Amino acid sequence: MDISVKTTSAPSQRSACLVVGIFDRRKLTNTAMELDSATNGYLSSILQQGDMDGKAGQTLLLHAVEAISAQRILLVGCGKEKEFTKRQYKKAIAAAVKSLKEYNIRDAVFYLPDLITKDLKHAQRIKLAAETIHHGYYQFTQLKSKNGTPKVTLQKAVLNVADERHLAQARLAVAMGNAVALGVNTACDLGNLPGNICTPSYLASTAQKNAKRYPDMKVKVLKQKDMDELKMGALLSVAKGSRQPPRLIVIEYNGGKKDDRPVALVGKGITFDSGGISIKPSASMDEMKFDMCGAASVLGTMVTIGELKLPINVVGIVPSCENMPDGAANKPGDIVTSMSGQTIEVLNTDAEGRLILCDALTYSEQFKPKAVIDIATLTGACVVALGKHPCGLLSNDQTLAQNLLDAGERSNDRAWQLPLWDDYQDQLKSNFADMANIGGPQAGTITAACFLSRFTEKLKWAHLDIAGVAWESGHNKGATGRPVPLLSQYLFDQCGKKYQFK
Repeated sequence: MDISVKTTSAPSQRSACLVVGIFDRRKLTNTAMELDSATNGYLSSILQQGDMDGKAGQTLLLHAVEAISAQRILLVGCGKEKEFTKRQYKKAIAAAVKSLKEYNIRDAVFYLPDLITKDLKHAQRIKLAAETIHHGYYQFTQLKSKNGTPKVTLQKAVLNVADERHLAQARLAVAMGNAVALGVNTACDLGNLPGNICTPSYLASTAQKNAKRYPDMKVKVLKQKDMDELKMGALLSVAKGSRQPPRLIVIEYNGGKKDDRPVALVGKGITFDSGGISIKPSASMDEMKFDMCGAASVLGTMVTIGELKLPINVVGIVPSCENMPDGAANKPGDIVTSMSGQTIEVLNTDAEGRLILCDALTYSEQFKPKAVIDIATLTGACVVALGKHPCGLLSNDQTLAQNLLDAGERSNDRAWQLPLWDDYQDQLKSNFADMANIGGPQAGTITAACFLSRFTEKLKWAHLDIAGVAWESGHNKGATGRPVPLLSQYLFDQCGKKYQFK
């Protein structure tokens, strides 16, 4: 799909469809007024007949309107003008995409980015529109025997820029939106693959394949022997129960200056999580293929920065294995030694994500990162606490935490900070090892982060618990690609004002 920006005149613009906003109640936007004037009040008359009043999410398709060069006009309800925020704006774009798909329209010009929102600059609206359009046409049909090729009906979308002076920034914004969307789709594709295909080796080969597209990117894959030599006892203890060999995937992107310290992204890559000996209930266990969505978000974000050739250094680290209940698997009560030398009593084998992450976090120290962010579908407690809207955020550095919170707000991929107080550390006490891998039934998300914090004392570190946001269940089951938008925006912000659109 080709998404671009252009300054157009709506009445004379040739297209299969013009996408135009209408505010509640029947209030014409500037573009709608321009079209109404060119058609001698045709749009006003249609609205007065009661076919549409501009409520959020409403759409009305008009055909062969006289004096208009386009074949159709799609009117999109935007709700009350005073309440038109980025949330309503995104809903309007999504509603337009839904109608365009329904009518199999192949090209369209969107005038919605010209609408003023209090919480988004024009370039931000362009970027968000590109992301939302791509997302609306995403399909995962690779494994269906029929119609295996995704059907993309919209081949060309133009986002209108009313003021030509904003075109240069709009071109950058749409490029950023396209790149973020590609990163999100990459993460979604990996997350949606089943565990018998998307194994640790598959993740490694995908990372290598992706890196070949970008001259500033290289990949190193550590196998079990390599991890043995590094004494990654925590990670390897989880892998023992599986026939699939573990992998530690290291993706280095060097787009910045040679001496610039990198940002490290560490993504949990459990390609299937049965719970191990502490086996999970059978209901919805198929969704445990999504337990590698942290890894998928790292691979997706690396694609985004590679597409844009960002002037920054980033290292992506993905510890990956399966968690299965084999005879060699971890048992409750086992004690393992991490790469850091700290010992861990495994009281619950279903708290395995933190075991693979702790060794990956220790491994990240060699890159001398200026910040480390780990991303993991780590705790069901986070879903209970925050639901499916924000991811959980905990950090040992408030500046880093605030930067991530701000990036989440601007990218519409929000996070919510939870406390990382020393008060919770006592819950990890063990009579037999330096720590236990669980902290009991209370504050599970926080105690999981407290566990990880013991391996990040030398680092400026933040933890994103994405258990509630990484995938949808039910009728719309599938990976969401989050938090690729948040991570991408954070990295954009590290590249200077050019990419921030504040």
